[in-house]
Amino acid sequence: MTISRRNLVKMGIAAGTVISIPSVLRAQTTPSEARTVRVVLGDLNTFDPIISTTYTSGNHGLAIYDTLFALDSKLMPQPEMVGRWGVSEDKKKYTFELREGLAWHDGTPVTAADCVASIRRWGQVPSGGKLIVERATDISAQDDKTFAISLKEPLGLLIDILASASTPLLFIMRKKDADRPATEQVTANIGSGPFKFNEALAKPGASFTYDRNEKYIPRQEPSDGFAGGKVVNVDRVIWENISDPQTAFAALQSGEVDFLQDPSPDLYPVIKSDPNLELQALNKAGDVYFMRMNCLQKPFDNVKARQAMLHLIDQEAVMRTAIAQEYITPITSFFGNRTPYTNDENIGWYKKGGDPEKAKQLLNAAGYGGEKVVILQHANWANANVMEQFLAVTLRKIGMDVDLVPGDAATREEQLKSGRWSIMMTNESDYDRSTPVSNPTLSANGEAGWFGWPKSDEYEALRAKWAVVGTLEERQALAREMQRIQWDIVGTVLLGSAVAPIARRKTLTGLIEMPALTAMWNMQKAPA
Repeated sequence: MTISRRNLVKMGIAAGTVISIPSVLRAQTTPSEARTVRVVLGDLNTFDPIISTTYTSGNHGLAIYDTLFALDSKLMPQPEMVGRWGVSEDKKKYTFELREGLAWHDGTPVTAADCVASIRRWGQVPSGGKLIVERATDISAQDDKTFAISLKEPLGLLIDILASASTPLLFIMRKKDADRPATEQVTANIGSGPFKFNEALAKPGASFTYDRNEKYIPRQEPSDGFAGGKVVNVDRVIWENISDPQTAFAALQSGEVDFLQDPSPDLYPVIKSDPNLELQALNKAGDVYFMRMNCLQKPFDNVKARQAMLHLIDQEAVMRTAIAQEYITPITSFFGNRTPYTNDENIGWYKKGGDPEKAKQLLNAAGYGGEKVVILQHANWANANVMEQFLAVTLRKIGMDVDLVPGDAATREEQLKSGRWSIMMTNESDYDRSTPVSNPTLSANGEAGWFGWPKSDEYEALRAKWAVVGTLEERQALAREMQRIQWDIVGTVLLGSAVAPIARRKTLTGLIEMPALTAMWNMQKAPA
């Protein structure tokens, strides 16, 4: 994860090259239009889904690569490339055997050595991957189809980490690609997944083409979330890069594209009234909007000043500035609204409408002396921009001196790293709130951690246990304790949850409904 997976997608869309409708209408001779789906999924500019943690790169990865395990619709891990697996009696050695029929797009077979190299490369990036690599005594191929992970001590979360849907996912690459360091970009788009990347038709800045991998053998189980059989029902998917929202919507209305990832909320009524279009929430749990305060600078180096923000926020008012009421939901659990770890521990701070008086009391108790509060403002993400302006007004009402400092995609990360800020806002999938081992926004390890840098040794000790315990029930108990601590130290203030529906033509059906990422398999296109 960088600044925010979804933010980077949105900023990329805004910053991308604007193209005109005529360029969308390029004729394709084969396959037929009835077997071709055109999608607008954002500005794809990094193809390596390990080196990039954006959702756009993740969507590309889902199409052309496969994974060892995948999450089903209940967010439970299921085998995908793995045919059989087992764990030793002492829980220190996991052995995996690949299922039959796995082959790279160049025709060569997938081997255990490819999987080992892919695990090692991926293990340099996400926290969960690093944890596996750090605790492993050996990750090696046993034969062409079997590999093993041997551990220093039991790691109860190992299968969950391998199946994680947080970017970067563990996409299996050819050994010669995965042998590159994670800092060096893979340039070949050759996977073993259900789609092949069509290099000949690639038009950077305009469109990318994915063809059905006719030799792909899906699992026999029915499709279930990202798990089960990845059945491709169309011959081609064309990823159109249309950065201007109005142009993209016009293309959807006219039938020149079939799917629009992020329609502007202003267009929802128009979409609802169009007999050919439909809004659909693929990520039914939605995205969690939240703010981080700089815990290393005044005034938020004082925990009471951070607690004041927790009591101050009127979640519905914040979210309504940019998103229609029907798509927003309050959120009180640090672990999201609809994850296996959602709970109600220590949520007495929540009050519908917020509690400005309590916020003032806490701010006074913190000794606030008029220090400047710098809010980083998104220049290229309209929803956040409006919310940040509203947040500034809200803080001024309780006597805080506030400045808004705008920044775009090019300057955002530098602004954050500089430390010369007080509040930043971002969002992420509700699902990501269930992965404290791999999601840095759920850490509390001070200056070694993610932007904002809250610190709690007690919380971090519990987070370390999360990876070790072997059952869901044990992790749920840990989640309650961790949430209790988080709402005391207030490293994060939740602003609300929102569902962001996609727009599609009614002729396009069968879309996978899962958090964050968009799968191209399973979709079907009826004649217009």
